[in-house]
Amino acid sequence: MATARETVYTTLRERIVDGDLHPGQRLVERDLAAELQVSRVPVREALGRLEAERLVVLVPRQGVLVSPFAPQDVSDFFDVRESLEVLAARLAAARVDDAGRARLQAALTRADEVTREGDARAIALANAAFHTAVVELSGNALLIDMMRPLEARMRWLFRLTHYDPEQQCAEHHDLYAAVAAGDADGAAAQALRHIRSGRERSVERAAGWAAVDPVAATRTRRRRP
Repeated sequence: MATARETVYTTLRERIVDGDLHPGQRLVERDLAAELQVSRVPVREALGRLEAERLVVLVPRQGVLVSPFAPQDVSDFFDVRESLEVLAARLAAARVDDAGRARLQAALTRADEVTREGDARAIALANAAFHTAVVELSGNALLIDMMRPLEARMRWLFRLTHYDPEQQCAEHHDLYAAVAAGDADGAAAQALRHIRSGRERSVERAAGWAAVDPVAATRTRRRRP
């Protein structure tokens, strides 16, 4: 049975990733505790964990905001993805076996299914799961540990940018083909192409997500600026 702290953390994390709590929005600890029917302790602990994942910003002596995810933040995120996910794709292709191919194929099939259904939340979840599978198939424990905290931000980015889901699936199929064939150079090239295809649009759209001064925003009791 999940503890109160786990339930609160998971609930807030999903609400941020799904866009229910939007970038720049004020989070009031007391209000959240009342809404979730818990004490303020698990809320405070959950916000601390979310800060470590960079999903919220804690302004000292002021309050908490959902991370603004400004254009520079998005650009920095893509810099990291272009390095770590490309390496993961290369290693996955070099080390892939039948079980790995089956796992990637299952993730790809799931993404295809939800894309046809048009469920935006499920699409973001399935596409992020495909990327996670590639990383885990790299077999590099340090790389996997480095990428794990970024999974939520990846899903969040997918939801905020509204990528063309059919284009995403097509690019994932290309990446899968290279990994499944054991083509390390091809997999790295496909991963880089896929990540870069959404970079410019994501950075441009980020300008409208949270044009907010964190300190100024925390000076109001309103949860929705």
